[in-house]
Parts: sequence; structure tokens; C-alpha cells
Amino acid sequence: MGAPEGAVAMAEGDSATVPQMSYAEFRRWKQQKDAEAEARAAEAARKRGEDIAAGRVRMNGRELYQHEPWVFDDSRFDT
Repeated sequence: MGAPEGAVAMAEGDSATVPQMSYAEFRRWKQQKDAEAEARAAEAARKRGEDIAAGRVRMNGRELYQHEPWVFDDSRFDT
């Protein structure tokens, strides 16, 4: 019903060979990973902004509202 005997033995063997990571090492790794992800996101946002300014990509509704809010002004329809 459970896992085959070979899989259990293999899992036990793997845990013995995996080096343990200290909390300080984990925090350092996590901070580095988060910093890299933040840098990638900032670069993507910068590139998207440049592409919008150059007219190479279409804007979504939020970007359109940020760059051209007059489009959403309904005061001209008020009587």
C-alpha cells in the first residue's frame, strides 16, 4: 500500500547525504534570492515604462489612467 521498498531506502539515503543549512546561511540565501527577484522586477518595470513611452506596447487600463487621466474624465458629459 505504501511506497516501494526501493523508494524508501533511496529517500533515507538521500537525507543522509544532504548537507544541513544553518539558519544564518538560509537567511543569507533568502535575502540574496529576494534581492535578485526585486532587481528583475524593477528592470521589467523600467523596460515596460520605456516601451509604453515609445509606443511599442499597448497600455492596460491602470497604465492608461496613470499616463493619460483625461481619458477617464466624464465631466464633459455632465449637463
